[in-house]
Amino acid sequence: MKDTAKDAEQSAGGNGRGSAGPLGVAVVGAGYWGPNLVRNFQSSEQFRLRWLCDLNVDRARQVLGAYSTVQATDDYEAVLADPDVDAVAVATPAGTHLDVALAALRAGKHVLVEKPLAATYEDGLRLVNEAGERGLTLMCDHTYCYTPAVGRIREMVRSGELGDIHYVDSVRINLGLVQKDVDVLWDLAPHDLSVLDFILPDHVRPVAVAAHGADPIGAGQSCVAYLTLQLNTGAIAHVHVNWLSPTKVRTTMVGGSKRTLVWDDLNPTQRVAVFDRGVDLSTPQEIGADERRDMLVSYRTGDMVAPAIGEKEALRSMVEEFAASIRTGRPPLTDGRAGLKVLDILEAASRSLEFRGAVVGLRTGR
Repeated sequence: MKDTAKDAEQSAGGNGRGSAGPLGVAVVGAGYWGPNLVRNFQSSEQFRLRWLCDLNVDRARQVLGAYSTVQATDDYEAVLADPDVDAVAVATPAGTHLDVALAALRAGKHVLVEKPLAATYEDGLRLVNEAGERGLTLMCDHTYCYTPAVGRIREMVRSGELGDIHYVDSVRINLGLVQKDVDVLWDLAPHDLSVLDFILPDHVRPVAVAAHGADPIGAGQSCVAYLTLQLNTGAIAHVHVNWLSPTKVRTTMVGGSKRTLVWDDLNPTQRVAVFDRGVDLSTPQEIGADERRDMLVSYRTGDMVAPAIGEKEALRSMVEEFAASIRTGRPPLTDGRAGLKVLDILEAASRSLEFRGAVVGLRTGR
């Protein structure tokens, strides 16, 4: 594959940057997520889907349909050798992400990778460094970050509308599906961790994590888990993930010094609510000398506002961001380093589980 990839790199040219026409793209993986990528790339004016590559060619053909002009193949080298392919979208199991994405980068292709970026932090770092050395776009498909609701939350948090962030609390629970190869943290928590990284201001970051998990059904890995992140500002973020809940809950609460926000992803009529309710704390300068030992706490009860938020498929926005990054050369909103931060937390959480909830420092928090 090395010679083929080298030839492809030499023939790739500018690889889409500065080009006004559609970008050629190939999707690798026709399993669970691949068909969603196929549909969105095909409906985008920014891309022209040229290949769907899967070890099971019949499955790839079935995804494309009988009348599709897109080529189905199990020959990944042929995909990388195609000079009309500017970008590759990887929707294969996490354990294969390093090999598949690295080959694409070495062939001069921009790369989009389904979460998680890789199976380990070190593998993810290799991809980030490779893309950086070659001047190529490496993007993580952190889909929730491209929902209109999360986009609006990011604006409110980063503009200071909520004030200083005091806490973030996320719940992502439902019944199944119990995975064979990963625990519930690696399966569900990447969604919440990617959103957390996306919405927090640049000066606020996690520095350590503690995790607790349980396997009450004997599945061989944690089916219920709680993850607590310490932020460098002294604030806290908490994530609850669960495969065993009879009810499905997807909520995130962001508590600030001015307002508190609640995001309910399962409520289409009111996904985001902002509460002007909270605690006001008087500073020592505002308190008399005899009262400074006891800080005065007052409770603020104000209005609740539900901002109007449009509906747009997150994957459509993600595809548009991928195209914009390729054409302009700027990092995508969820670039490889965003994927690294999630991997850092997941690996630290796994170590914490091994040591029964011990606090583990983060590489990216230093």
